[in-house]
Amino acid sequence: MFIKLYDGGLIMKQYIVVILFLVCALLYNGCDQDSSFLDITQNAAGNNQITWLRNYGGSNTDRASSIQQTRDGGYIVAGTTTSNDGDVSGNHGGDDYWVVKLDGSGNIQWQKCLGGSDDEGAYSIQQTVDGGYIVAGYTKSNDGDVSGNHGAGDYWVVKLDGSGNIQWQKCLGGSNGEGAYSIQQTVDGGYIVAGYTYSNNGDVTGNHGGGDFWVVKLYSNGNIQWQKCLGGSLDEGAYSIQQTSDGGYIVAGYTFSNDGDVTGYHVGSGGDYWVVKLDSNGNREWRTCLGGSNGEGAYSIQQTRDGGYIVAGYTASNDGDVTGNRGGGDFWVVKLYYTGVIHWQKCFGGSLDERVASIQQTRDGGYIVAGYTASNDGDVTGNHGAWDFWIVKLDGSGNIQWQKCLGGSGNEAANSIQQTRDGGYIIAGATNYSDGDVTGNHGGHDSWIVKLDANGNF
Repeated sequence: MFIKLYDGGLIMKQYIVVILFLVCALLYNGCDQDSSFLDITQNAAGNNQITWLRNYGGSNTDRASSIQQTRDGGYIVAGTTTSNDGDVSGNHGGDDYWVVKLDGSGNIQWQKCLGGSDDEGAYSIQQTVDGGYIVAGYTKSNDGDVSGNHGAGDYWVVKLDGSGNIQWQKCLGGSNGEGAYSIQQTVDGGYIVAGYTYSNNGDVTGNHGGGDFWVVKLYSNGNIQWQKCLGGSLDEGAYSIQQTSDGGYIVAGYTFSNDGDVTGYHVGSGGDYWVVKLDSNGNREWRTCLGGSNGEGAYSIQQTRDGGYIVAGYTASNDGDVTGNRGGGDFWVVKLYYTGVIHWQKCFGGSLDERVASIQQTRDGGYIVAGYTASNDGDVTGNHGAWDFWIVKLDGSGNIQWQKCLGGSGNEAANSIQQTRDGGYIIAGATNYSDGDVTGNHGGHDSWIVKLDANGNF
């Protein structure tokens, strides 16, 4: 791990933070899909790898957004449901958070609908040190399980016990709308959460105009410790945050601005990746715009073992920082040095559109990337029709080792991937059909969970 060397007192503090991270890694299986560098402490279980594919849901729309392997070898999944039949019970009306606990073979152990009479959507979940779970997304309700809504959509952060029962819930926001996309438990037992805000009242101060990154540090009981708006006069949104080995935070998303906190925007028809490094109190240490003239958005970031960062999303450009675009929107994977300077960048895809949703460094020093593809040429082979899950394994320099299209003739999109303790991979997303690799659709969109072995096979 990279440790900045300043005075002796700071060195000692940073060693303490690193030790805490290692203890945290031993206590539980890393963090969310954007924080799983801690999983490198786990040992692969050899060749005895379980593989399976399962649909979950009801007759309406169900989508899985986030998955993590749990300490018991099972999985915790969070997403959204409008169903109240099939695998789903207890819907409060409209879209609810849908949290599902699976065993290691994909069997449902329990499920919970969380929400009120209006809409909720869950985007990030993590097992906590106490064996429970923390889940974040948005809510528009102020009844049912939800209280304290500030108006429009709020961040909705819910702490569950190990059986999925609510221990506490918090609405965070102002009057103009917020949504949380990433949450992680921090080494002090609190939480860091990131998304967007359009407000400048209620819990929100310092909005720069339009939508801003909104980063909120919570105490262990869900009360706000500090909050920061980051952005310019146009729109920004944060999709991924992780605590770093120095006790600070790395956050990634998109920007359309070139003022305020934002410099270096690549002027054109779309946004740039925007990556911001914060210290432990949320103060900005550095920030960088990455992209070209046609539009980029970053959806996943992780600190790597060399102290740098891996960030992934999509690009439609083939200029500026971007080279090698295959056509349309491509997976765009960028390796940064610890200072935010580009180490290397790679485009992956075909002549149609691809989008990355999740990236993780793997135990061999490479990377696993998940999203969707509409192509069947270029880097992409085996597309089943329309959108497929597209899973790409990279070596440490960003070269493709293998790629897999998973799906049927309908639309599939992968939202979350994690390497599992047996060396394989668990992927969560959505499907709306039942052929090809997909069986057992309940109607409409289902949550689709796929367990692969280390070579991408099932």
